[in-house]
Amino acid sequence: MSFLSRPLDSLSPEPLRRRLALWWRRQSPARQDRLATLGPLVSVLLFLAAIISAFWYLRNEEIDREMESVKRDTEIAQLALRSRLIDNQEQLVRLAREVVTRQVDSQEFVSQAQALAAERPEISEISWVTGQMACRARVSNVGQNATNACQITAETGSLPRAGRSGPPEQAFNAARQRRQPVYSPPLINSQGAPVFQIQVPLMDRNGFAGVLVGEYTIEALLRYHVPSEVATRHVISVMDGDEHSLSSTVTQMPGQVARRAAIVHYVPLAPALNGLVLRGQGWRAGLTFVDNILFWMVVALAGLTVWMLLGTWRHMRRRTQIQNALTLETNFRRAMENSMLTGMRAMDMETRITYVNPAFCAMTGFSESDLIGRTPPYPFWPNDRREENARLLQQELQGRSPSGGVEVRIARKDGSTFDARVYVSPLVDHRGKQTGWMTSMTNITEAKRVRDQLSASHERFTTVLEGLDAAVSVLGVQPPELLFANRSYRMWFGADPAGHAVLAGGQLGGSTPPRGLDEDLDAVDDYSGLPAEALTETGSDPREVYVESLDMWFDVRSRYLAWTDGRLAQMLIATDITTRRRAEALAAQQAEKAQVTSRLMTMGEMASSVAHELNQPLTAIANYCNGMLSRVRGDNIDKESLMAALEKTAKQADRAGQIIHRIRAFVKRSEPQRQPANAAAIVEDAVELAGIELRRRNVAIHTYVAQRLPQMQVDPILIEQVIMNLLKNAAEAIDNAALPASRRHIELRVVPKHSAELGGQIEFSVTDMGPGLPDEVIARMYEAFFSTKADGLGIGLGLCRSIVESHQGRIKAENLYNGPLVVGCRFAFTIPVEIPRQELAAGARTESNSTL
Repeated sequence: MSFLSRPLDSLSPEPLRRRLALWWRRQSPARQDRLATLGPLVSVLLFLAAIISAFWYLRNEEIDREMESVKRDTEIAQLALRSRLIDNQEQLVRLAREVVTRQVDSQEFVSQAQALAAERPEISEISWVTGQMACRARVSNVGQNATNACQITAETGSLPRAGRSGPPEQAFNAARQRRQPVYSPPLINSQGAPVFQIQVPLMDRNGFAGVLVGEYTIEALLRYHVPSEVATRHVISVMDGDEHSLSSTVTQMPGQVARRAAIVHYVPLAPALNGLVLRGQGWRAGLTFVDNILFWMVVALAGLTVWMLLGTWRHMRRRTQIQNALTLETNFRRAMENSMLTGMRAMDMETRITYVNPAFCAMTGFSESDLIGRTPPYPFWPNDRREENARLLQQELQGRSPSGGVEVRIARKDGSTFDARVYVSPLVDHRGKQTGWMTSMTNITEAKRVRDQLSASHERFTTVLEGLDAAVSVLGVQPPELLFANRSYRMWFGADPAGHAVLAGGQLGGSTPPRGLDEDLDAVDDYSGLPAEALTETGSDPREVYVESLDMWFDVRSRYLAWTDGRLAQMLIATDITTRRRAEALAAQQAEKAQVTSRLMTMGEMASSVAHELNQPLTAIANYCNGMLSRVRGDNIDKESLMAALEKTAKQADRAGQIIHRIRAFVKRSEPQRQPANAAAIVEDAVELAGIELRRRNVAIHTYVAQRLPQMQVDPILIEQVIMNLLKNAAEAIDNAALPASRRHIELRVVPKHSAELGGQIEFSVTDMGPGLPDEVIARMYEAFFSTKADGLGIGLGLCRSIVESHQGRIKAENLYNGPLVVGCRFAFTIPVEIPRQELAAGARTESNSTL
């Protein structure tokens, strides 16, 4: 019994009163005043809330009843319309069955449809449509006969019609596919009234034979079949899929905007289910002053009570303003001290700790109770540094502490240590009297670690730059001051910025700013105004510079950068390439000797042909001289005959001299010299020399040189050597293959070309009708000392490729095919030139052919 009686005793008035009294005494005076003021106010507000809640509950009950009424009337209207639509559908299905089974004609259909439409005013018309969407008969409540009604329907478009895709056509197609009655979406008939159709399919032995179309007027459907008691209580409307009202039981006045109902209920128009929806609307009754006078009296009394309580509250608020201001100020100062990441410590004049903030405790690991009241040596002093820390403390108390603070070592409670920077300043009260000392402490362990890492990184970076074989220098743009130079730069140029200027192109502070920035720098006076960001993002192409004082070549790469102090500077990296340049010069000399040797070998191979070619003019000269000598001895020659014979002799001698001159010019060793040259002249000289070998091998040559070709900047002898080598190789391929006379010819073409990658160029191509080249020969024919000839040295095509590429050209070889058979080979090389576009479009159409 005692166990059960204790909870009952705790709920008795006396213990509850004691507990409330105990709770009240625990509250502060300010809180007691606030509760005493707020108690009556809360009571009045609770009473007012109860009255308002009661009125709100009654109002909601009334709204719920109205919503139930709207929902019930809407469903009654739905049920009435559903019954009517199902009955009409059955009648139309019966009529459709009779049309199919009895084979009725149009007149019988019209009579039955008129009887059905007269009994059902919501049906505006009944139509018979064939499977080809043709109107066979139509009955309308307007009173039109079948023929005229079909004509009017075809004009207005209320029945399905081929070539359209409106609601009638959609319903027609659905009825044909489903073979059951289908309701169409809403549409507007010829009288401008909203209607919808039911289309019943006609299915005979042959399949789909058409539809019976019954058209409902939505306005008549609502007027005749919505119960009158429902229409008098609420507004029933038919809505389409876009929530537009098609018809309603209440007609809206013209120009008047319908007021939106507060209570709305939607149900689908069954069994149509064609997007039409029935909407029932209801309105809540408005409140009147007479009906709610009790409510306003309660509100007025409650307002008066609240006003009186607010007056008392204002009096109590003025009383607590000073207390709140003091509390806020104290809390703000303490919050500011507690939120600081810097450790704060206060000492009195005897160096006794009187205050520490949470940041100081977090740094050292000691609690506030462990530190308050402690005197030196403090517990956060390391054991091995107590004497040093005591000396620093005395120095700080004497005012000899540096302004930048003192770096000390601090020990945590767990025994670990960290580096800290300590600042000490006098603590002065509001009367200007010093009461102690204030110390702030920051943890600099991470900053010191980063500083050490930066120093080590700088040392490694300097070691790498000093060990480079390339000269690295950085020169400020304005003023031109050498900011950095590594060991290689100092070894070659010393500490003089002039060496940087020589490598940069002769100007202190760097060469001309990169292209593309000129228009941005027009309004800048000197380098001090250069846009550093654009310059530092722009690199420069490497270039080779010769330093005459050192007799050395350097590969120089430069770029602009922002120096550590923010000013614009230029960095140069110069690599010694003297050895490479000398090797390239030696290789060029060897290539020149190889070219001359190749020409001599070519003329050596053509020696017999040249001798035969020279034999003809020399024999003619001997014959002319012997003939003239015989006729002079016989005194049987006149002056005119003698002069004609001497002219022929001189002509033959000139011919022999030209052959010797061309051969001598071809094999003469000279320095490569590029000069403006004409492609036609080079081809003419090459064909003249190669013709000797071609005639000996009985090979014909056809040449085509396009007109108005631009001049080339080349060495004519070298280009002539390439053409002769290609012609000689083609003639040897034809002769060694023992081809018939129809295939013993070579074609030499010179035409202009242009490509987006290489620009303007002139193409020289040599095409023969020989056996072609195997794939493995094409892959290796430019290799040194590779040859398919038994006595070949394998340097001809390699020299040709070197000559062409030294002129920035390209050479290639390819076989010519007739289906799978190889019918020839084509060698082509290009020389870049500046070709106007109009000359590319208007090439010459004439071709000079010479058969030797």
